[in-house]
Amino acid sequence: MTAFPIQPLSPLDGRYQPVVSPLGDYLSEAGLNRARVEVEVEWIIALTDNSLFGTSALSEDDKARLRALYLTFGQAEIDWLAEREAVTRHDVKAVEYLVRDRLSQLGLDDIAELTHFGCTSEDINSLSYALTVKRAVTGVWLPALRAVVERLRALALEHADAAMLSRTHGQPATPTTMGKELGVFVWRLERVIGQLESTEYLGKFSGATGTWSAHLAAAPVVAWPNIARAFVESLGLTFNPVTTQIESHDWQVELYDRARHAGGILHNLASDIWTYISMGYFAQIPVAGATGSSTMPHKINPIRFENAEANLEIAGGLFTTLAQTLVTSRLQRDLTDSTTQRNIGVAFGHSLLALDNLRRGLGEISLSRDVLLADLDVNWEVLGEAIQTVVRAEVVAGRSQITDPYALLKELTRGRRVGAAELAEFVQGLDIGDEAKERLLALTPATYTGLAERLTRTYL
Repeated sequence: MTAFPIQPLSPLDGRYQPVVSPLGDYLSEAGLNRARVEVEVEWIIALTDNSLFGTSALSEDDKARLRALYLTFGQAEIDWLAEREAVTRHDVKAVEYLVRDRLSQLGLDDIAELTHFGCTSEDINSLSYALTVKRAVTGVWLPALRAVVERLRALALEHADAAMLSRTHGQPATPTTMGKELGVFVWRLERVIGQLESTEYLGKFSGATGTWSAHLAAAPVVAWPNIARAFVESLGLTFNPVTTQIESHDWQVELYDRARHAGGILHNLASDIWTYISMGYFAQIPVAGATGSSTMPHKINPIRFENAEANLEIAGGLFTTLAQTLVTSRLQRDLTDSTTQRNIGVAFGHSLLALDNLRRGLGEISLSRDVLLADLDVNWEVLGEAIQTVVRAEVVAGRSQITDPYALLKELTRGRRVGAAELAEFVQGLDIGDEAKERLLALTPATYTGLAERLTRTYL
């Protein structure tokens, strides 16, 4: 067999690449290296702004030329780094050499030794990962999650009054509305989004073992922790002053656990919508030219929700692995986090793919209200709860002598269908007040939805 040209092993870099490509600006190798250049450059600017070692602040023009190293970072820099890393066998060292090379080209050789000054690789990586993950989450992933929630919210409000039969344990139960049930997912997701939006993205910048030892050797009287804090915060990150060689990754553990949690809620949503489709509650809107089955022409498969389920499971597994692995580093540092963190983009990629499928899937369904009403109309026995509760209230009020209302309704309804006429006859014969009897006789499964509509319109 002939050998193919190099092919992507991950479907994220093949079949699904158009959907997840926005993450590549941040969570790819190139995105990470661009952030590394940014940190190296900004550190040089911070050192000179503090006039350390006899330097003076750079002119605004020189700062702009330096910042252009990462603002215009592109294929030429990607190729340069690949060639240099093949020699150095060290990715961060290659970035340092790139910055030094560009400083020379800019005629700034006199500050070249400030490149990577006092830094361990993990000072650069800590801030670079925090920057790239923060930008990917806030700029790409969270907006996609928000888009799903907003589409879900619109459906919930549209169907706030659409009475439907509940199915607790898969069995007919007290009616609700489709809008309220969808609103439950909106409410759950909003809470987790709030937690995600409060994420602190931490960075350390304290040298080889988190002690600023080399810094103090070079300049004993400089308040290095203060300079480091100001530098980290200038990048929009939160400073972690007490670390080993690495930033301890606890913020990442928290973020990935919350992302996994959001994915779990979305998985629940996808499986519920799939079930509603199978029950006929939702009809799928045909897409022109699409094929549902290679042999059964009538089919429209709920592939959006199936695809979402699978990708949420993959993402959840990766988020769990990231959290479990990154929480531990042997003694002052080991390298398990290095290869692990290179899969952050894969986890968010599968999650983003799921979000895309959910957003599109929710836009391709139509509620079949007639099916919901027909289902309610053959399950009048669900009013047994209402009847026995009203009877109990009548007993307490002294308007009934019935001794065990629950048992009375259980005998009538458990395990059998009860029609409207039979239930009305039963109510007519109850020992309760006339007003209560009238209320029960006016009740139908379609009107027995409590505050479902109000809850939806109030809280969404």
